[in-house]
Amino acid sequence: MTPAEILGRVLYKDQDVIVLDKPAGLAVHAGPNAIDHLELYLDALSFGWAAPPRLAHRLDRDTAGCLILGRHDKALKRLGKLFAAHRMEKWYWSVCLGSAPAERGTVDVPILKVSSRGQGWRIRVDPQGQPAVTDWSVKGRCGDLTWIEWRPRTGRTHQIRVHARHLGCPLLGDAYYGPDPAPMVPLHLLARAIAIPPLAPSKPPIRVTAPPPAHMIEALTACGWRDGEG
Repeated sequence: MTPAEILGRVLYKDQDVIVLDKPAGLAVHAGPNAIDHLELYLDALSFGWAAPPRLAHRLDRDTAGCLILGRHDKALKRLGKLFAAHRMEKWYWSVCLGSAPAERGTVDVPILKVSSRGQGWRIRVDPQGQPAVTDWSVKGRCGDLTWIEWRPRTGRTHQIRVHARHLGCPLLGDAYYGPDPAPMVPLHLLARAIAIPPLAPSKPPIRVTAPPPAHMIEALTACGWRDGEG
Protein backbone atom coordinates (compact mmCIF):
# COMPACT_ATOMS: atom_id res chain seq x y z
CA MET A 1 0.00 0.00 0.00
CA THR A 2 0.99 3.62 -0.43
CA PRO A 3 0.34 6.49 2.03
CA ALA A 4 -2.35 7.80 -0.32
CA GLU A 5 -4.06 4.40 -0.41
CA ILE A 6 -4.10 4.03 3.36
CA LEU A 7 -5.42 7.58 3.78
CA GLY A 8 -8.14 6.79 1.29
CA ARG A 9 -9.35 3.98 3.53
CA VAL A 10 -10.09 6.18 6.56
CA LEU A 11 -13.80 5.92 7.35
CA TYR A 12 -13.81 8.10 10.49
CA LYS A 13 -11.36 10.28 12.43
CA ASP A 14 -11.51 12.40 15.58
CA GLN A 15 -9.08 13.29 18.37
CA ASP A 16 -9.32 9.83 19.94
CA VAL A 17 -9.94 7.21 17.27
CA ILE A 18 -9.56 6.38 13.62
CA VAL A 19 -11.74 3.75 11.97
CA LEU A 20 -10.07 2.22 8.95
CA ASP A 21 -11.51 0.15 6.13
CA LYS A 22 -8.97 -2.67 6.31
CA PRO A 23 -8.46 -4.40 2.97
CA ALA A 24 -8.91 -8.16 2.77
CA GLY A 25 -5.60 -10.01 2.51
CA LEU A 26 -3.60 -7.61 4.69
CA ALA A 27 -2.59 -8.90 8.12
CA VAL A 28 -2.75 -6.43 11.01
CA HIS A 29 0.47 -7.70 12.67
CA ALA A 30 3.79 -9.06 11.50
CA GLY A 31 4.16 -12.82 11.51
CA PRO A 32 5.95 -15.75 9.86
CA ASN A 33 3.57 -15.55 6.89
CA ALA A 34 2.84 -11.82 7.10
CA ILE A 35 5.89 -9.87 6.02
CA ASP A 36 3.56 -7.18 4.68
CA HIS A 37 1.16 -5.98 7.37
CA LEU A 38 -0.90 -2.98 8.43
CA GLU A 39 1.47 -1.74 11.15
CA LEU A 40 3.98 -0.87 8.44
CA TYR A 41 1.59 1.80 7.15
CA LEU A 42 0.31 3.43 10.33
CA ASP A 43 2.75 6.36 10.12
CA ALA A 44 0.64 7.63 7.23
CA LEU A 45 -2.25 8.04 9.69
CA SER A 46 -0.44 10.30 12.19
CA PHE A 47 -2.08 13.44 10.75
CA GLY A 48 0.69 15.61 12.17
CA TRP A 49 0.84 13.96 15.60
CA ALA A 50 4.17 12.79 17.02
CA ALA A 51 3.13 9.12 17.14
CA PRO A 52 0.98 7.05 14.79
CA PRO A 53 -2.26 5.43 15.96
CA ARG A 54 -2.22 1.89 17.31
CA LEU A 55 -4.52 -1.07 16.95
CA ALA A 56 -7.39 -1.24 19.45
CA HIS A 57 -8.38 -4.75 18.32
CA ARG A 58 -7.68 -7.02 15.35
CA LEU A 59 -9.30 -8.54 12.29
CA ASP A 60 -8.24 -11.71 10.53
CA ARG A 61 -5.97 -11.20 7.52
CA ASP A 62 -8.72 -12.15 5.05
CA THR A 63 -11.51 -10.14 6.71
CA ALA A 64 -12.26 -6.70 5.27
CA GLY A 65 -13.88 -3.70 6.92
CA CYS A 66 -14.05 -1.66 10.10
CA LEU A 67 -10.90 -1.66 12.21
CA ILE A 68 -10.50 0.71 15.18
CA LEU A 69 -7.22 2.50 15.94
CA GLY A 70 -6.55 4.49 19.10
CA ARG A 71 -4.69 7.78 18.62
CA HIS A 72 -3.23 8.04 22.15
CA ASP A 73 -2.77 6.02 25.33
CA LYS A 74 -5.93 7.20 27.09
CA ALA A 75 -8.08 6.39 24.08
CA LEU A 76 -6.54 2.93 23.77
CA LYS A 77 -7.15 2.25 27.45
CA ARG A 78 -10.80 3.32 27.19
CA LEU A 79 -11.32 1.30 24.02
CA GLY A 80 -9.76 -1.73 25.69
CA LYS A 81 -12.18 -1.46 28.60
CA LEU A 82 -15.15 -1.22 26.21
CA PHE A 83 -14.05 -4.33 24.34
CA ALA A 84 -13.43 -6.21 27.60
CA ALA A 85 -16.91 -5.28 28.85
CA HIS A 86 -18.51 -6.36 25.52
CA ARG A 87 -19.92 -2.86 25.03
CA MET A 88 -18.77 -2.53 21.43
CA GLU A 89 -21.51 -3.39 18.94
CA LYS A 90 -20.26 -5.09 15.79
CA TRP A 91 -22.05 -6.15 12.64
CA TYR A 92 -20.52 -8.51 10.06
CA TRP A 93 -21.75 -9.47 6.61
CA SER A 94 -20.90 -12.74 4.91
CA VAL A 95 -21.97 -14.74 1.92
CA CYS A 96 -22.26 -18.39 2.88
CA LEU A 97 -22.41 -21.67 1.01
CA GLY A 98 -25.64 -23.49 1.68
CA SER A 99 -28.97 -22.43 3.08
CA ALA A 100 -29.37 -21.19 6.63
CA PRO A 101 -31.93 -23.31 8.52
CA ALA A 102 -34.13 -20.33 9.46
CA GLU A 103 -34.34 -16.59 8.94
CA ARG A 104 -32.63 -15.69 12.20
CA GLY A 105 -31.25 -17.25 15.32
CA THR A 106 -28.37 -17.52 17.77
CA VAL A 107 -25.39 -19.85 17.77
CA ASP A 108 -24.36 -20.47 21.38
CA VAL A 109 -21.62 -23.10 21.38
CA PRO A 110 -18.13 -22.96 22.93
CA ILE A 111 -15.09 -23.02 20.67
CA LEU A 112 -11.55 -24.21 21.31
CA LYS A 113 -8.18 -23.52 19.66
CA VAL A 114 -6.34 -26.76 18.88
CA SER A 115 -2.89 -27.32 17.39
CA SER A 116 -1.51 -30.26 15.47
CA ARG A 117 2.12 -30.89 14.63
CA GLY A 118 2.98 -29.68 11.15
CA GLN A 119 -0.54 -28.37 10.45
CA GLY A 120 -0.74 -25.24 12.59
CA TRP A 121 -3.89 -24.52 14.54
CA ARG A 122 -7.62 -24.47 13.97
CA ILE A 123 -10.69 -23.52 15.97
CA ARG A 124 -13.40 -26.10 16.57
CA VAL A 125 -16.65 -26.43 18.46
CA ASP A 126 -15.80 -28.12 21.75
CA PRO A 127 -17.59 -28.27 25.12
CA GLN A 128 -14.22 -27.61 26.81
CA GLY A 129 -13.75 -24.38 24.85
CA GLN A 130 -14.49 -20.73 25.61
CA PRO A 131 -18.08 -19.49 25.55
CA ALA A 132 -18.97 -18.02 22.15
CA VAL A 133 -22.33 -16.51 21.20
CA THR A 134 -23.32 -15.07 17.81
CA ASP A 135 -26.71 -13.71 16.75
CA TRP A 136 -27.46 -13.98 13.04
CA SER A 137 -30.12 -13.05 10.50
CA VAL A 138 -30.58 -13.79 6.82
CA LYS A 139 -30.58 -10.73 4.56
CA GLY A 140 -30.88 -12.51 1.22
CA ARG A 141 -30.67 -15.81 -0.62
CA CYS A 142 -29.78 -17.00 -4.12
CA GLY A 143 -29.61 -20.70 -4.95
CA ASP A 144 -27.00 -22.26 -2.69
CA LEU A 145 -25.79 -18.87 -1.39
CA THR A 146 -27.04 -17.09 1.74
CA TRP A 147 -26.23 -13.52 2.71
CA ILE A 148 -26.08 -13.36 6.51
CA GLU A 149 -25.58 -10.55 9.00
CA TRP A 150 -23.77 -11.63 12.17
CA ARG A 151 -23.71 -9.86 15.54
CA PRO A 152 -21.14 -11.52 17.81
CA ARG A 153 -21.70 -11.06 21.53
CA THR A 154 -18.23 -12.46 22.28
CA GLY A 155 -14.98 -11.86 20.43
CA ARG A 156 -13.28 -15.21 19.94
CA THR A 157 -10.77 -15.98 17.19
CA HIS A 158 -12.54 -17.19 14.02
CA GLN A 159 -15.84 -17.14 15.92
CA ILE A 160 -18.10 -16.26 13.00
CA ARG A 161 -16.34 -18.65 10.64
CA VAL A 162 -16.66 -21.58 13.05
CA HIS A 163 -20.24 -20.74 13.99
CA ALA A 164 -21.19 -20.48 10.30
CA ARG A 165 -19.81 -23.97 9.71
CA HIS A 166 -21.68 -25.23 12.80
CA LEU A 167 -24.86 -23.71 11.38
CA GLY A 168 -24.35 -25.70 8.17
CA CYS A 169 -23.44 -22.81 5.90
CA PRO A 170 -19.68 -22.12 5.92
CA LEU A 171 -18.41 -18.85 4.51
CA LEU A 172 -17.76 -18.61 0.79
CA GLY A 173 -14.00 -18.66 0.19
CA ASP A 174 -13.11 -20.04 3.62
CA ALA A 175 -10.09 -22.30 3.12
CA TYR A 176 -10.01 -23.32 6.81
CA TYR A 177 -13.62 -24.13 7.58
CA GLY A 178 -15.28 -24.40 4.17
CA PRO A 179 -15.65 -27.47 1.95
CA ASP A 180 -12.77 -26.53 -0.37
CA PRO A 181 -9.23 -26.19 1.06
CA ALA A 182 -8.23 -24.14 -2.00
CA PRO A 183 -11.25 -21.97 -2.87
CA MET A 184 -11.18 -19.98 -6.10
CA VAL A 185 -12.57 -16.86 -4.42
CA PRO A 186 -11.39 -14.82 -1.39
CA LEU A 187 -13.10 -15.06 1.97
CA HIS A 188 -16.51 -13.38 1.85
CA LEU A 189 -16.50 -11.76 5.30
CA LEU A 190 -16.89 -8.03 5.98
CA ALA A 191 -16.72 -6.18 9.30
CA ARG A 192 -19.66 -4.12 8.08
CA ALA A 193 -20.22 -1.71 10.97
CA ILE A 194 -19.16 -0.88 14.49
CA ALA A 195 -20.74 1.26 17.21
CA ILE A 196 -18.44 2.79 19.83
CA PRO A 197 -19.99 4.15 23.06
CA PRO A 198 -18.87 7.63 24.15
CA LEU A 199 -15.23 7.67 25.27
CA ALA A 200 -15.99 10.58 27.61
CA PRO A 201 -19.21 12.13 29.02
CA SER A 202 -18.95 15.10 26.67
CA LYS A 203 -18.45 13.00 23.53
CA PRO A 204 -21.09 11.38 21.31
CA PRO A 205 -21.25 7.70 20.38
CA ILE A 206 -19.69 6.71 17.07
CA ARG A 207 -21.24 4.51 14.37
CA VAL A 208 -19.19 3.67 11.27
CA THR A 209 -20.05 1.53 8.24
CA ALA A 210 -17.66 0.01 5.71
CA PRO A 211 -18.56 -0.63 2.06
CA PRO A 212 -18.46 -4.18 0.68
CA PRO A 213 -15.09 -5.02 -0.90
CA ALA A 214 -14.97 -5.58 -4.63
CA HIS A 215 -14.67 -9.36 -4.33
CA MET A 216 -17.97 -9.64 -2.41
CA ILE A 217 -20.15 -7.45 -4.62
CA GLU A 218 -21.12 -10.09 -7.20
CA ALA A 219 -22.33 -12.62 -4.63
CA LEU A 220 -24.03 -9.97 -2.48
CA THR A 221 -25.82 -8.56 -5.53
CA ALA A 222 -27.01 -12.04 -6.49
CA CYS A 223 -28.46 -12.37 -2.97
CA GLY A 224 -30.36 -9.09 -3.27
CA TRP A 225 -27.96 -6.41 -2.04
CA ARG A 226 -28.15 -3.04 -3.76
CA ASP A 227 -25.54 -0.28 -3.54
CA GLY A 228 -26.41 2.13 -0.75
CA GLU A 229 -28.29 -0.44 1.31
CA GLY A 230 -27.61 -0.27 5.05
